[in-house]
Amino acid sequence: MLKIGMVHNTMKQKATNKKTTWYRLTGVPVLTLASVLTLGLSVVPSVRADQYDQQIAALRAQNAQSQDVLNGLLDQASSYQDAINKLQAQIDAVQRLINDNVAQQTKLQQQIDTNQAELDREKAVLGADIKQMYVDGQPTTIEMLASSGNLSDFVDKQQYRTDVQNKVQETLLKINALQRQLKEQKTKVDQLLADQRTQQSQLDSDRSQQASLLAYNQDQQNTYNKQIKANQTKMADLRHQQTIENAKLFGNGLVNIPDTTGYPWAGAGFPNGGYDPWGMEYRQCVSYTAWRVWHETGYMYGWGNIGMGNANQWDDDARATGIPVDNNPRGDVVVGIKNSQPWGHAVYIEHVYDNGDVYISQYNALYDGNYSEARISKAQLDSSGWVFIHFR
Repeated sequence: MLKIGMVHNTMKQKATNKKTTWYRLTGVPVLTLASVLTLGLSVVPSVRADQYDQQIAALRAQNAQSQDVLNGLLDQASSYQDAINKLQAQIDAVQRLINDNVAQQTKLQQQIDTNQAELDREKAVLGADIKQMYVDGQPTTIEMLASSGNLSDFVDKQQYRTDVQNKVQETLLKINALQRQLKEQKTKVDQLLADQRTQQSQLDSDRSQQASLLAYNQDQQNTYNKQIKANQTKMADLRHQQTIENAKLFGNGLVNIPDTTGYPWAGAGFPNGGYDPWGMEYRQCVSYTAWRVWHETGYMYGWGNIGMGNANQWDDDARATGIPVDNNPRGDVVVGIKNSQPWGHAVYIEHVYDNGDVYISQYNALYDGNYSEARISKAQLDSSGWVFIHFR
């Protein structure tokens, strides 16, 4: 299914030759100019403007205000999302620093452990060396003197003992100093990690707050979107009721009246004013009918873009697409197709009467690119070869 905005206008050049034909139905009473003026001055304003147009205008005004608020919410949501993205970038940057410092912390701890092992080893080695210098491992000064051959030997032994002690002391001091240095570095890294984790936690809290604001914003957007959609449904219902009332007033006559359906290209140039998203020329019958189908259902096929935009081709397009086509105008969203040559005519079925007559809305019925409404009898429908496409 092709939705509005998704259709590529690759076949618009072909569409330039498309026109829409509408023949006034024989036997249809036509209002005289005097009667049209009389209706226009008296009955029509009370039914169309006062009773329905004002309600539709009020709903459109509400939707315009809701859309303004919605646009503001969209801008605000973009700001929240931007803040979330920036906070996430900061969180990621802090996490990279944390990862680096954790690696540094692990490396320092490994060095501390290695140095401690070296310190223990040095103590053991030097202790063994000292012990081997003496018979019992704990010689007294008298023993050293007695065991010496002379005073010089005693001095040498005493000096050696002192040297060994100094070496032990020097090694211990060196390793202890290195241990203190490593522990100080580790303490700094530990503190830095604690600070960075605190910073990350704060950033994460800020991000969560922005995410909550964004979620609330999106809830508000949904509320306004639902309100806009509900108002659009109300407007469609009002237009439907309006057409029924017009039918009661105008009978079978073709009536050119201002378009209040909301067709977006009602003010476009005609002819050759441009093409709608379905590849159909503005203010032609097929363009208006395609828009009404999209407006009521949310989708419409881009038949105009594949060279099949003429009204008398729509029923073939519909059958090829799997959309029901029959001779019964009753249904929810129904389009009437008159298969006259060379282009045919497409109308939107607004109402089906109990006797089988239909009330329609249309564009370009008189080759003027204007909006009009009419009531067509069942007999005329049957005799003129009308078929009906059921979009829903």
